[in-house]
Amino acid sequence: MHRPYPALLALLAFSGYTLFTLLQAEQSLLQFGLQLLSRPDTAQVVIDLYLMALLASAWMLDDARRRGRPARSVLPYLLLTVVFVSIGPLLYIVVQGWRRASPRPVESHRPHDSA
Repeated sequence: MHRPYPALLALLAFSGYTLFTLLQAEQSLLQFGLQLLSRPDTAQVVIDLYLMALLASAWMLDDARRRGRPARSVLPYLLLTVVFVSIGPLLYIVVQGWRRASPRPVESHRPHDSA
C-alpha cells in the first residue's frame, strides 16, 4: 500500500511557508510577480518556473483523462498551479495517492480442498 507521504510532507511544509511569507509580505503577490519580471535575470527564473508549471498541468490533465475523469476535475489544481505553482501539483499527487491506496479486502484463510 503506497501512500504519498513525501508529497504530503512537501505540501504541508511549502504551504505553511507560503502562508507565512504572504502574511509577512509588504506587497501583493501580483506586485511581487511584476517586480520579478522587470529584470531579465529574475524573469528567466519565473519563466522557467511557469514552464515547469505548464508541464505539471499537462501531466495532471493527462493523468485525469487516463483515470476516466473529466478535465474539469483538475480545474482546482490548475488554478492553484497558476497562483502558487508547486502547491497545485503537490496537492494533486497527495489526493490521487490517497485515492489509489485504498485498503484491499482481507482474504479469508480457509483450508484448501484436497481432491
